[in-house]
Amino acid sequence: MNKDQVKGATKEAKGSVKEAAGKITDSKQTELEGKVEKNVGTAQRKAGDAKEAVKDAAKRA
Repeated sequence: MNKDQVKGATKEAKGSVKEAAGKITDSKQTELEGKVEKNVGTAQRKAGDAKEAVKDAAKRA
């Protein structure tokens, strides 16, 4: 695991919590912020996944 994967997963989790809090409090702004943070985290985690895949492929070559 690399730091992008860890940071991305953390952002995803924080975004999910924020999104849920927005739904509970009926705050569309907080809910939207949570969705955005979750999506940013997903993108960062996937970038980390891609880096790991390249690194693994380089080791096999």
